[in-house]
Amino acid sequence: MAITDIEEYAHLSEADIEALGRELDEIRRDVEAARGADDARYIRNTIRFQRALEISGRAMMFGARRRSLWWAGAGVLGVAKIVENMELGHNVMHGQWDWMNDPEVHSSTWEWDNPDPSAHWKHTHNFIHHKYTNVLGMDDDVGYGLLRVTRDQRWTPFYLGNLAYNTLLALGFEYGVAIQHLELGKVAKGKHDPDEFRANLRAVGAKVGRQTLKDYVLWPAIVGLTTRSRGAWATAATSTVMANVIRNVWSNAIIFCGHFPDGAEKFTKQDVDSETQAQWYLRQMLGSANFRSGRVLGFLSGNLSYQIEHHIFPDLPSNRLPEISVRVRAICDRYDLPYTTGPFLLQYAKSWRTIAKLSLPDKYLWADSDDAPETASERRFDETSTPWSPIPVTTGRRRGLRSAIAEARRRRGGVFGRRRARVSALPTRDDRRRAA
Repeated sequence: MAITDIEEYAHLSEADIEALGRELDEIRRDVEAARGADDARYIRNTIRFQRALEISGRAMMFGARRRSLWWAGAGVLGVAKIVENMELGHNVMHGQWDWMNDPEVHSSTWEWDNPDPSAHWKHTHNFIHHKYTNVLGMDDDVGYGLLRVTRDQRWTPFYLGNLAYNTLLALGFEYGVAIQHLELGKVAKGKHDPDEFRANLRAVGAKVGRQTLKDYVLWPAIVGLTTRSRGAWATAATSTVMANVIRNVWSNAIIFCGHFPDGAEKFTKQDVDSETQAQWYLRQMLGSANFRSGRVLGFLSGNLSYQIEHHIFPDLPSNRLPEISVRVRAICDRYDLPYTTGPFLLQYAKSWRTIAKLSLPDKYLWADSDDAPETASERRFDETSTPWSPIPVTTGRRRGLRSAIAEARRRRGGVFGRRRARVSALPTRDDRRRAA
């Protein structure tokens, strides 16, 4: 099931982990020392670009009665909302640009184009998710209280709807994010302070109201009054709905690619609050996943195609993550740690595969619960354990977690070997007759 001993799972000693931490601290110091005018120019140019996109998309809606302009307006506005949420809102509210001391580009003042109040998001995301990444029972992003994404979540018939739930979540992702801070599960169980809940609900309601007024009332009304065209209000409103859906589906895909593909591990609560900075670094590296991207895909993902690096350094400027990734990957090679990445569509498909598989009870799943693509623990190495950090004389190369995983797969014959072994262990018809 989930990893209970991260040190043992990673095949690193305490000294190894602290040494790894010092190397990552050095990367942080180097990037902080190098921040300057080029970085400030990047974020200000991004803001100008995003605003130009939004103005262009909304302007196209004046002709939205033509199908081509309806789609063009929705598409351009959708991209504008993606850039605002991913590369601006998410990263600014992480404090990545606070060093500029610009009150307009500061985590304490930025309010993003999303129904979730910024103050709520900074608590659920910056504090809870990034501190307790993939820790069961502490990180609400593990399934968002709706999906079964690890076998550590006990199966119930409710999870038969996993695929349907995620489809709805993707389409309305902005509202899923907005209600996350309300902790409705705790409210239903009577474990939430009623006064706090009412205050949070009022804040969410006010923000949802402002977003609805802006997107679906005021702007469509301006379009309708300006064009004096019957139905112009409705076409502008529906085009804006599509823009928000485009943003929602994209955001869902980017976030799921970083947290739910194979290799993004889950953890138990043990010792999390007493972990050192180096141990926290290691947990972020094991619990996150990247996907390959060029400059355009990286930009549209808010540079969360480098999710591993973002989780290690959440407050360093996003435009620096590509160069940081080169050094982080080299560290993974030195310590023989996995660097979980792959093509964007493949990583997203793996997330959907996990969601589909785990809609079923465990008895219908092939892989062992300690060595499944979506769920692993240190017990996966019981039969193929590798001592901590051995460096064979013949190669001079450290043998750690990455080598241990490869060795375990070879010895167990890979996924299909485990399937054959499980099938062969099932009782045959003759066995059942003898038992009868």
